[in-house]
Amino acid sequence: MDYENIISEHKEGICYLTINRPKKLNALNSITISELSNAIKQADKDKLVRCIILTGADKKAFVAGADISEFASFDVASGEGLARKGQEMLFDLLEKIGTPSIAAINGFALGGGLELAMAAHIRIASENAKMGLPEVSLGVIPGYGGTQRLTNLVGKGKAMEMITTAGMLSANEAKEWGLVNYVCSQEDLISMSEKIASKIKRNSPMAIARAIKSVNAGFITGVDGFEVEKEEFGNCFGTPEFIEGTTAFMEKRKPNF
Repeated sequence: MDYENIISEHKEGICYLTINRPKKLNALNSITISELSNAIKQADKDKLVRCIILTGADKKAFVAGADISEFASFDVASGEGLARKGQEMLFDLLEKIGTPSIAAINGFALGGGLELAMAAHIRIASENAKMGLPEVSLGVIPGYGGTQRLTNLVGKGKAMEMITTAGMLSANEAKEWGLVNYVCSQEDLISMSEKIASKIKRNSPMAIARAIKSVNAGFITGVDGFEVEKEEFGNCFGTPEFIEGTTAFMEKRKPNF
C-alpha cells in the first residue's frame, strides 16, 4: 500500500516503518498518525512479520513532535478528543500489539515523537539523538501517553523533572535514565536494530505476544499482572509452537517457529 507520509517496507521478517516528512522534521499530523496506525495493524496481522522497526527519514529527526498548526485553535473538547483519538489509534495500539517493535531513534524525538518511541517495546538511540517532552513550554501537557509511559520507564521523580523543565536529554543521558536500551552511532542504528530483531525472530511469536500482554498488564490500573501471567502461561500449553519448542529442546535442535 502506498502512503503519503510514511514508507512501509517488508524484508526478511521485519517491517520497516519510516516516518517520511523530513521538511517538517517528521512531525506527526493527523494523516501520519492514521497511516502509521494502518501500517502497524497490517504488519501485526501479517504472520511473516516478526518484528517492526520504526524510524524517521533523514538524520535530523525521528519525530520532532506533533504538528502544532493542526490544533493551535482547538477548544477544551477538541483538545481532549485529539488526545483520546490519537492514543487509541496509534500509541496504545503500538504498545499492545503482539508483534514486538523497536524504535530506532535517529535524531530529535520530542513531544509526540518521544511518546511514539515510548509506546514501542524497545528503544535504540543514535549518538546524536535528543529526547524531551517540551509541551509545558507551549502551555499544554503531553497528551499521547507521555506522562504515564515516561513515569513507568524512568520513575516519578525523573519524569517530573523532565516534564516540568521541558528539558532535553542526550542519548547517553537517556540510557542512564533507562529511557533507551542502547546508544550507537547513526550509521549503526538500523543494523543494531536488525541484530535485536534477528534474536527476536528465533523465538515463538505466540509466546512473545503473550509475554508482551503479560508485561503490559502490570501497568494497567485494576489489573493483576501476576494473574494475567499465570493465565497466559497456561494458554501456551498444547499449542503447536509449545510442542515444537519443547520437542526441539529435548531433541537438541533449533526450533522451527
